[in-house]
Amino acid sequence: MRPWARVAAVLFVIGYGANQFSPLMVMYRERGHYSALVVAAFFGVYVAGLAPGLLLGGPLSDRWGRRRVLLPAVVASIPASAVLALGAFSQALLYTGRFLFGAVTGVAMAVGTTWVKELSQPPHDAEADEGSGARRAALALSAGFGIGAAIGGSLAQWAPWPMELPYVVHVALTVPVVFSLLRTPETWLPGAPGRSWRADLRVPAVAHPRFRRLVLPAAPWVFGAPAISFAIQPAALGAARTAGFGLIFATALTAVTLSANVGIQSWARRLERHSRTAGARLGLVLIVAGTLVAAVTAATGSLVVAVAAAVVLGAGFGISLVSGLLEVQRIAEPGQLAGLTAVYYSLTYVGFLFPVVLAALVGVASYPVLLVAVAVVAVGCLAVVVRGGRRASAEV
Repeated sequence: MRPWARVAAVLFVIGYGANQFSPLMVMYRERGHYSALVVAAFFGVYVAGLAPGLLLGGPLSDRWGRRRVLLPAVVASIPASAVLALGAFSQALLYTGRFLFGAVTGVAMAVGTTWVKELSQPPHDAEADEGSGARRAALALSAGFGIGAAIGGSLAQWAPWPMELPYVVHVALTVPVVFSLLRTPETWLPGAPGRSWRADLRVPAVAHPRFRRLVLPAAPWVFGAPAISFAIQPAALGAARTAGFGLIFATALTAVTLSANVGIQSWARRLERHSRTAGARLGLVLIVAGTLVAAVTAATGSLVVAVAAAVVLGAGFGISLVSGLLEVQRIAEPGQLAGLTAVYYSLTYVGFLFPVVLAALVGVASYPVLLVAVAVVAVGCLAVVVRGGRRASAEV
């Protein structure tokens, strides 16, 4: 296995473990008898753990090196899955497990994405082009998200021990990846002794005009798109519409979303070669369109429309993710890549709070109305990106 592939395998198993929970939300609502708001909070507390993991993981790896930070995080994902397996009917354990897995995922995404980028260039890989690192990291993470959801949801629907077995499978997949990581070459020397923690945590590149104009307004919609597709749509459809197969339908929505995401990423990379701002624009256009289709799902209860929304939202997710990572890698100065990647991912995961916000507001307005309002906000962000792209082109 090539060095970059070993780190990509880490992103895969972390994505697998993080997103297998998405279709299981239906199981917790139906078999655990948790309310829709509590289940959405299980989804959201993951972000509360993710943010510190991201924001600390990147700078720490610039201080101590990639392996010394990433390896403990991957090992910690094993007990995090164990807590979730043990907490089937314990709200406190489910919150704890999701928070822990969020923290682990944050560290892995910030450090792993950076390490894949550094291993996708000479002397580790002489054949890779400029965008190989971003593409490989995005594909590995996205494949983990999709396969984890598909297998986890299928096991929960048809296998014995539905609330435990998915997490056991994740643990079994993670163990060999831990040993593989031990043989991966380090790419970053530790920071200079005496450097302050405040200096390590500072990421000056966030003030870069391209980051503020192109990355910041688009970032929350990266994971907002899949959250709308496979977290909000099942809640909007309701248990009565999918009686008897709610879990497997949620699994199918997740798989369709992430298949569209993975399928479009290679094309998204080619799009970036023609225009460095086209990906950000097109990604948001697709997310606006997909959100409006999801509003139709909520209004009509149509399962077919829900699948169509999943395709469009998944495509917007894939283009936006690749575009954002490439932009971050272009902006970052040497020694700032891990930190800026961490900030970017922190902003993208704001989108995973959408289900919590909409579940809390559903008593004020219906899901169709709320989703149209979300689309309007996305249009505003699109306008900011379009204007920022024009200014960036004029400055070049």
